[in-house]
Amino acid sequence: MSPSFPFEQWLAHIRLHSKYYQQHWKHLPAQGCAFEDLPIVDARDYWRGSHDLDTWDVLTGPVTDALVYKTGGTTSQGKLSVFTHGEWQRMLDGFADGLSAQLETGDRVANLFFSGDLYASFLFIHGALCHVDLPITEFPFTGSVDPEVLADAVTAHRINVLAGVPAHLLAIASHLSRQGRTLPGITAVLFGGEHLFERQLPMLRQAFPQARFASIGYASVDAGLVGASAPDCGLGEHRVFDEQTRIEIIDEVSGEVIEICDRPGNLVVTNFTRTLMPMVRYPVGDRACWREPVGTPRRKFELAGRSAQSQRVRVGVASLFPQHIGEIIHSIGGELQWQLIIESVENNDRVVLKWVPDNPSNRSESLSQALKFALIEQHPGIDQLNLQVHVCQAQDLERHPRSGKHLPVIDRRVYGPMAARHAR
Repeated sequence: MSPSFPFEQWLAHIRLHSKYYQQHWKHLPAQGCAFEDLPIVDARDYWRGSHDLDTWDVLTGPVTDALVYKTGGTTSQGKLSVFTHGEWQRMLDGFADGLSAQLETGDRVANLFFSGDLYASFLFIHGALCHVDLPITEFPFTGSVDPEVLADAVTAHRINVLAGVPAHLLAIASHLSRQGRTLPGITAVLFGGEHLFERQLPMLRQAFPQARFASIGYASVDAGLVGASAPDCGLGEHRVFDEQTRIEIIDEVSGEVIEICDRPGNLVVTNFTRTLMPMVRYPVGDRACWREPVGTPRRKFELAGRSAQSQRVRVGVASLFPQHIGEIIHSIGGELQWQLIIESVENNDRVVLKWVPDNPSNRSESLSQALKFALIEQHPGIDQLNLQVHVCQAQDLERHPRSGKHLPVIDRRVYGPMAARHAR
């Protein structure tokens, strides 16, 4: 299963050298474990202590031949993710194989992903573009390029592909619209880092009237490779990297592994190429459903929104961390029940924080204002969204229809046609 080790050897190596997995798997026999016997990781336990790479229990060895990146979030919120140089290169090679299917010989690609402060997206896409299996030209602008400068460069240098984060691509399209300008030379727009919704396409199509729109692929700096983008994939669809990862869709209540098509569950990833910072049955925070029958090579799956237990929720340019939202609420109002709802209203994202006071009080409105101010202060970019904070009754908080459990995050945005029909 692993390009580096047979399954048993891979498992034994992690078990021997990672204190976290020693504890996580302590109930399992020393020999003869099947993959299905391995318990799913609790992301909060996994990242505990990750701020100190010298003592973090997950790691299987010292960080001496490595690349260190930051996961999403601000300086105080981001977690560190570690790759050996070999692991990083294998990840680039695998992603480049999938990316090649979205490019054509002679393409001239503007890399508009962001760099700096340990963020990986620009460097990752740059590395993948350097390893695609056809001749292309890259223009590594980064996400800091001025939209007018970019537009002029597209025309001057015959750039025909844009690659970037949807929120930034939409900002560029909005700028062009205000200028009464279009870029008909753009033939492809490849997005990554967050989802592109159907409702966002009209603005992009107005700015780039000859372009097709496709995911550049699904990877993250914590989980590694997740899904490849193929020409037959819709906006929310990807194909599994069979050789490097194992993708599972798990029922969020029963824990059952879902194999049938069109039934959503939590997306769980195992990466067989990473041994310094192992990822074994790790929930990435997304929900998904299968789109092809079991046994299909590079089986296609479709995203179906963020998990209720997600560690991070991306909304536009903002990254929201439910754990930190809970800490903010606790520091201001104490042990209060709350729920975060993300939905699309008139083609814009709205974020609603509902909270339940512990006793009737005339201070509810002032507490709501204090919570809103604290959220804006702690989550850069959230002030650009339609953010609302409301008091409610306990019965107004939505629960899971089968388990009755409290749902801290409800993502009502439509991620794709199948996800929309089967979301629950």
